Amino acid sequence: VQLQASGGGLVQAGDSLRLSCAASGRIFSRYNMGWFRQAPGKERDFVAGISWSGGSTAYGDSVKGRFTISRDNAKNTVFLQMASLKPEDTAVYYCAARSASSSYIYTAPDSYNYWGQGTLVTVSS
Repeated sequence: VQLQASGGGLVQAGDSLRLSCAASGRIFSRYNMGWFRQAPGKERDFVAGISWSGGSTAYGDSVKGRFTISRDNAKNTVFLQMASLKPEDTAVYYCAARSASSSYIYTAPDSYNYWGQGTLVTVSS
């Protein structure tokens, strides 16, 4: 499956932003999806994940209550709605896909088979 992330940009602290990740090439509904982020000099961290049906979601501790992941299987797209953005949310955001054998959402980057190219989110203070 090929993934194309978009929607990043420069925003101010407290603003909202929605990222999109469009998938092509395989049956999208057979994949659990995740969003990760990587700031300069840091490891790639789990942000949010959603099961193939959308019935299960999971979030990293730093974004709980501020970010919402969703998906539209008819449009082969997964979204990350980000609210109350903070300067520490600044990073390159990546979407990732994992073949779904269950609804369990993995948080380790090496659990995902496919990756998009990343979209940069910069939050100014």
